[in-house]
Amino acid sequence: MSDNGQTASSAPQGGKIARWLVIAVLCAMLVAACVLGYLGWTGTDTSVPASGYVALVIGVVFSLVVGIGLMALVFYSSRKGYDEPVVLIQDPDSDPDEGREARR
Repeated sequence: MSDNGQTASSAPQGGKIARWLVIAVLCAMLVAACVLGYLGWTGTDTSVPASGYVALVIGVVFSLVVGIGLMALVFYSSRKGYDEPVVLIQDPDSDPDEGREARR
């Protein structure tokens, strides 16, 4: 809280405008990609055989399975602690100087 009793904003007004500008640009790019995809798909006179559609479906399903599987492995390893840095745990009964004398 400032001296005059007003609370300070956590983000300046320019941050909100920039955020909406990025969202608008990304939405425009998505619309442009959809329009170009539609025009490319329907703009040719060639027809896609049934085997082409089957290959397309198999490729999409395989890509989804690989993506979902990899994300599941990321979450699993994070939950089980496999992503934590290695920590050396010493046995409290052993003397650290014993190992040095044995190596000599």
